[in-house]
Amino acid sequence: MWYRISGIILRNRLSILIVVGILTAIMGFLAKDAKMSYQMAQMLPKTDSTSIEYEKFKALFGADGSIVVLGIKNENLFELKNFNAWFDLTQDLKKIQVDFKKNKQKVKVNGIKEALSIANAYSLIRNDDKQRFDFQQIITKKPTTQQEADSIKKVLFNYPFYKGFLYSETTNSTLIALTLNREVLDSEYRNGIFDKIDEQIVRFESKTGIKIHKSGLPLIRVNSSTKIANEIKVFLLLSILVTAFILFLFFRSLKATLFSLTIVLIGVVWSLGILVIFGYEITILTGLIPPLLIVIGIPNCIYLINKYHTEYKSHKNKIKALSRTIQKTGKAIFLTNATTAIGFATFIFTESTVLVEFGMVAAIDIILIFFLSIILIPIIFSYLKNPKANQTKHLDSKTLDTLADKLIHLVTYKRKWVYIATILIVIVGFYGMTLITTTGNIVDDLPKDDPIVTDLKFFEENFKGVMPFEVVIDTKKKNGIFADNAKTLYKIKKLQKVLTEYPEFSEPLSIVEAIQFSYQAYKNGNKKYYILPPVTELNKLKGYVSKDSTVKNFSNFIDKDNQITRVSFQMADIGSDELDVLLAEIQPKIDSIFSPDEYKVTLTGTSIVFLKGTNYLIENLATSLLLAVIIIASLMSLLFTSMRMIVISLIPNIIPLITTAALMGFVGIPIKPSTILIFNIAFGISVDDTIHFLAKYRQELEYHKVGIKRAVYASIREISISMIYTFTILFFGFGVFTVSNFGGTVALGFLISLTLLVAFFTDLILLPSLLLSLDKSLTTKAFKKEPLIQIYDEEEDIDLNELEVKKINSKQTELND
Repeated sequence: MWYRISGIILRNRLSILIVVGILTAIMGFLAKDAKMSYQMAQMLPKTDSTSIEYEKFKALFGADGSIVVLGIKNENLFELKNFNAWFDLTQDLKKIQVDFKKNKQKVKVNGIKEALSIANAYSLIRNDDKQRFDFQQIITKKPTTQQEADSIKKVLFNYPFYKGFLYSETTNSTLIALTLNREVLDSEYRNGIFDKIDEQIVRFESKTGIKIHKSGLPLIRVNSSTKIANEIKVFLLLSILVTAFILFLFFRSLKATLFSLTIVLIGVVWSLGILVIFGYEITILTGLIPPLLIVIGIPNCIYLINKYHTEYKSHKNKIKALSRTIQKTGKAIFLTNATTAIGFATFIFTESTVLVEFGMVAAIDIILIFFLSIILIPIIFSYLKNPKANQTKHLDSKTLDTLADKLIHLVTYKRKWVYIATILIVIVGFYGMTLITTTGNIVDDLPKDDPIVTDLKFFEENFKGVMPFEVVIDTKKKNGIFADNAKTLYKIKKLQKVLTEYPEFSEPLSIVEAIQFSYQAYKNGNKKYYILPPVTELNKLKGYVSKDSTVKNFSNFIDKDNQITRVSFQMADIGSDELDVLLAEIQPKIDSIFSPDEYKVTLTGTSIVFLKGTNYLIENLATSLLLAVIIIASLMSLLFTSMRMIVISLIPNIIPLITTAALMGFVGIPIKPSTILIFNIAFGISVDDTIHFLAKYRQELEYHKVGIKRAVYASIREISISMIYTFTILFFGFGVFTVSNFGGTVALGFLISLTLLVAFFTDLILLPSLLLSLDKSLTTKAFKKEPLIQIYDEEEDIDLNELEVKKINSKQTELND
């Protein structure tokens, strides 16, 4: 088959180049529409109960992630100059307008729907004439004297409703809650909002010298997405520079370097086009694919160029060398790319949207990179001049020959120590694995000194956090919230009291607070009446609460049938483990207040969804990794019909995973959404060298009848060169991810590089040792049956007498036979 494929490729060079060029132009045109994702990563399957409940919550009450908070901590806030500056800031923020495209027309729209602070807080005024409550702004104009400012402070602190929400009396902190325009927030113009907010912040800080902290899910998402967009460019540039330097160092050929990079860059363009075809956006994971393709695709070029140079050096016939390169390496390179693609493709079975998109696009791209490499390398080099002596000099490297000799000596005379070292590594590895922890924080991957993290800590210390935590209470009947003497309201009050005893939760906001706020107004603003009144008083209050006043302003806390309500908390980003423990502790208390027979109580919100998503991914890690092992083992069975040989091929690739897991345990790198990718990716890549080594070993043993020892030695000598080249590319290529601002990406780069380092040694030391130790009694059984995938027979080749290179013009040649 590969003989025919080589003929097709070399006979139709110009046509193939034109087709590739057209496809690249099409993909490039599509790639310009690739967009960044600014949404929270969808880790849970859409069919998961937590995801379904969250979607129901958003449909009923609206999304919970559109608020950004600006906070300050200063005991002199109510000094006239500072308070007036805070007043101006609140008003100016409400006036922010940004560009937005509506009906294909760019217009100015309000970027902020509401800005609420102590400077524009509202009070309720009892209107006996109209039997209703009127909303009235507490501060209608800026104070002109310090005495007025002090008076304002006294009035504000008379409203407990705002305590813990807009101000913290104990910490001298206050905040502005900004409700962002959701349409703009979900569009490409979202950055305009934050740029305008930053302008106002700078103006306030320059006036007062008071530092403003800012946080909120929209800000965290936009900040992360902006960092991702910038890092993609850095990763691409670094991966190009690193691979170019190493390629040139090995081949001493500028053309080999440039054309190899050109091929993988075509693959990068295609990857972005495929992303658009599938309708996916660039996330923190899919953003890694372009630099990954450069790092993973270059080894294809290395194996092809190495084999081409080896073949050419042996008989000096360029066309024959290119033809034999395709035939001899095509099958092995296809298998190695297939195993790498499988490592990524197993993420498809997790049903997690973010992983499915990543796995599908990455797997397709890796297979495409294979086809681009196997097609374009021979075509491009067929147009180039014959390799010069200095370009094939790397094949005669004395350093590499010496290294091969040492490896042969080690696997021949030191196998006992190889096994002892392996057993010790495995034992220590299993112990290290027991130390691994699992966790997941929304900002866990950002550096501890990142402004996003430090500002989040500010709000956690002064307002208990900004992460939404929602309790949805379904009474299972219409008007159930107010029925039976409003017993549900008193249960809600009891629930709030229980939960606020936990330091992780902020003060609650619910229909209960609306009623307490109204009752205080009903009692002419007396602070002591900020309570949930008895039933008799509730009935009196009912006449004042009309649809166009209090209830209207709290309509997003209760459904139209008065059946379902919500209690909103803000909480700290405590991590998935701690949140799991917390939920397990509060669930029985919730059930004791709201009988499951009478009520349906659901815990939801971004915090819960993130926790469940983290747990879901971690639970599926073992499944997806096991699936990768099974699929790759099945693929290996097509090459090696013996179960023993399949086991032998897997051992050198399982040990690196154990080593990596152990290191994670020893140094405290937890299993979390951003690190669970490591094992599947590393396994899929590390098995590549095993396939190359065993494929060469099979050739030597079966076709050249050289015996086991000589087959192992010959495999070490030939394959070690390409393995060293590809390992170096992969090691330093993945190393570029360590410059990331995201801890998970740094861990991914570092740990995959480490895994590949260990795999490099197990493939060149442990694997040959096992083959030599098993000897004829075991190893040769693997070759008695004809494999389903037949390795290329070295004796079968194109007859040189039938080869003709016909000159068409000075720039083009054609292969005939």
